[in-house]
Amino acid sequence: MASNNAASEEAQVRQRVASWAKALRAKDVDGLMSHYAQEIVVFDLAPPLELKGVVAYRKNWTDWFATFQGPVGYEIRDLDVATAGDVTFCRSLNRITGTRTTGENSDAWVRATVGFRKVGGIWIITHEHFSVPINMETFQGALDVKP
Repeated sequence: MASNNAASEEAQVRQRVASWAKALRAKDVDGLMSHYAQEIVVFDLAPPLELKGVVAYRKNWTDWFATFQGPVGYEIRDLDVATAGDVTFCRSLNRITGTRTTGENSDAWVRATVGFRKVGGIWIITHEHFSVPINMETFQGALDVKP
């Protein structure tokens, strides 16, 4: 029975991840923010070192979406979900594509680690960490690395 419950919880988390990605692709800030805890802590690609709370993170998303023409391409690969009680930890490799307002085409892979907590029967994101590898000689982001 425990394994059936674990499988059910994992399926719920995977559905939340899919819903989150759908909102991101559509640049739906309200839909995206509905996945986050009020006290979200984020280690994002762009400065600062951390963002705290949904107000700061909403601005981050709004500003980033404004740099894209049309929808954002977002692929999630190798999603791993580990659930224990009311906490879940996910990791994946994610591809971001799209045309920027500058006309440049973006195509980069990032690493994602996402922490969820189940509150009121719903899995919400309490922590996100996105990163790219860096070239250890130049300390520049290695945006050309692919899985």
